[in-house]
Amino acid sequence: MSRGSTPVRGFAARAGAWSARHRWAAVGVWVLFVVLATGVGSAVGRAEAPEGDLKGETSQAQRITDDAGVEEPTGETVLVQARGSEGPKATDPRFRAAVDDVIKAVRGTGETSAVTSPYKSGSISKDGRSALVQLDLRGDPDDSMDRVEPVLKAVEAVADRHEGAGLRIEEIGGASMEKTFEDAFGSDFQQAEYSAVPVAFGILLIAFGALVAALLPVLLAISAIVATMGLMALVSHVQPMSDVANSVMLLVGLAVGVDYCLFYLRREREEREKGRDPQTALRIAAATSGRAVVVSGITVCVAMAGMLFTGITDFEAMGLASLMVVAVAMVGSVTVLPALLSLLGERVEKGRLPFLRRRQRSGRPDGNESRLWRTVVGGVLRRPLLWTVLAAGTLAAIALPALGMKTQELTLDQEFGDSLPIVATYERVNEAFPGGAEPAEVVVKADDIDSPAVTKAIADFRAQAVSSGASKGPVDVTLHKKENVAVLSVPLIGGSDQDEAAKSLTLIRDEVRPATLGKVDGLEAPVTGQVASSKDFNEQISSSVPPVFAFVVVFAFLLMLLSFRSLVVAATSIVLNLLSVGAAYGILVMVFQHGWGASLVGAEGVGAIVAWLPLFLFVILFGLSMDYHVFVVSRIREARFQGRTTRDAIAHGVVTTAGVVTSAAVIMVAVFAIFGTLSMQSMKQMGVGLAAAVLIDATVIRGVLLPAVMALLGERNWYLPRWLHRMPDLTHDEVAPDEPAEPAEPAPAERPESPRTRTTAGSTG
Repeated sequence: MSRGSTPVRGFAARAGAWSARHRWAAVGVWVLFVVLATGVGSAVGRAEAPEGDLKGETSQAQRITDDAGVEEPTGETVLVQARGSEGPKATDPRFRAAVDDVIKAVRGTGETSAVTSPYKSGSISKDGRSALVQLDLRGDPDDSMDRVEPVLKAVEAVADRHEGAGLRIEEIGGASMEKTFEDAFGSDFQQAEYSAVPVAFGILLIAFGALVAALLPVLLAISAIVATMGLMALVSHVQPMSDVANSVMLLVGLAVGVDYCLFYLRREREEREKGRDPQTALRIAAATSGRAVVVSGITVCVAMAGMLFTGITDFEAMGLASLMVVAVAMVGSVTVLPALLSLLGERVEKGRLPFLRRRQRSGRPDGNESRLWRTVVGGVLRRPLLWTVLAAGTLAAIALPALGMKTQELTLDQEFGDSLPIVATYERVNEAFPGGAEPAEVVVKADDIDSPAVTKAIADFRAQAVSSGASKGPVDVTLHKKENVAVLSVPLIGGSDQDEAAKSLTLIRDEVRPATLGKVDGLEAPVTGQVASSKDFNEQISSSVPPVFAFVVVFAFLLMLLSFRSLVVAATSIVLNLLSVGAAYGILVMVFQHGWGASLVGAEGVGAIVAWLPLFLFVILFGLSMDYHVFVVSRIREARFQGRTTRDAIAHGVVTTAGVVTSAAVIMVAVFAIFGTLSMQSMKQMGVGLAAAVLIDATVIRGVLLPAVMALLGERNWYLPRWLHRMPDLTHDEVAPDEPAEPAEPAPAERPESPRTRTTAGSTG
């Protein structure tokens, strides 16, 4: 086929060609789309995802209270405690005066009800040095966080007044902990969001050495994110969204948006540096890198869609939001980006930094190849079996600790360590009143809550909860006679120790409840609370893993099969990605569960992986890993199709893409590493897991293991059984205009190919 005569047939090539011809129209349509999406989103508003959509007993308890119209008020507790052994005990007049002052102050805010003195409720520790003033917040429990501030300030004022009495006076409860969490969460994500864009831009500036070229990917990614925010508001009326989904969307959108533009820009620049005119260079970039962007984007979308199978609203929101931003970034990369490049022409090199020496054109097809990676890949291809064993063995060893992964919802002290004052309060309450900070709650629903049988069953439950060793008591009961509902508050043995508290919960659910409440016909008694919610969430996540994994793996395999028309390439793609994810899991377990190097990221004493992270990481990493894989394998197949031997095509494909993959990986690692510096342990785990996986993927997987495995397989890389030949052919986009390949000596294991073999490579069995 003659130079420049390649037919433009695929979506990416057609879109790029149309955009280059209708430059202003393409830019105008994109701007109009972003403006309309933002405007419509603002007009319709966003429906927020409801909290507490778990299944299991937690959901059953919520249903009972909702159906009965029972609104359990948000409870708060004020700890009054002697400082040290010399401080006053609860019997001391100074202690009593402080308690009375607390009660008067919180009542004076007008935001509280049912304020109970510890001298009436008996909430005084066994050593007599700690007491709890208990109160409820007025109004809707769903927005109690917004009304707790005056109470917190009142308690702080009391603490200041009694500081000289040797007393510690601190507040903790559902609303105050939620406010602390939300403030810290918002602050953390705001810090990450503000840092991510400048970091990405700075790395792109170094990679391209020109201001305009570096700005294009960032601006396109930001415009995709802005448009998606509008679309999220529109879609939220069908699938409610959340702040977490918004932050994850921003993270994913920035990562893929910059990556896709980077792939496109580097290929266009590479072709121009070979002497191509701007139109030809743009057409080649559209047919090659543009196609890789489309294949990668569709694969990432499929991976994100896996979150829709969890049945958890937050996960479904994250999956849909991520899917939308990837789709928008993908379309923008193959439409408006070619139009902008066509408009700018050589001006894309404007704003070149004087201290970065412009890469000199070599006049050779490999002018953009990395010398370092050529040396590495050359060594790998000389001994592919050795490097396959070494690389795969190392990654398998790193992944091995993941077999002992322990997941749970992190408690307040695990999540924030000693970075927040309320964590110390939480620990002090649990030490003085084991389980008192986060008790289990048994929601009892009966036909007649006042019947003798139910009354006896509740009394028996309260007694056996303590005698069984599940609780030290007291087990408080709140009756709602009109609704025939009772709520039993059970402080669990173990307190903030999740393992011990979980054992107490199991004892309550499996032994105490059946022996007491379970004997009354028609009575419902689901157990809820923080420990129960964590257990139910873990079980729901675990049950979601098989369908999500199956969906993502099967559809990713099919997409790779259709895109490369090779059974072997599709299979190796899946295996390599799974190995990368497994290694990331292993690093997480080593650092955050076993504490190896935990002090480097401020993660001492966590001892577990946050429950939602493994599934989240699998979906995100499996999708993002395809960015590099599709880009590298597309370049290898392109070189193979142009007449190189398989081994020479592997070397050419890996080495010529090394600069792009390295730049993209550095951006991703830097952005994800920002999350590793945040105060919340769950964010640290996410950041470290993502950064480690991307680093491994871009170096060991794509630079060593991929070329080693493909070299071992040789011509079998392009194997496709005859019965699959009728599949749709989606490979044509990657065929660039023919260019003279470097003369390469055939590898010893390969014989020179005939022209017929060359033209059918990758589509014959």
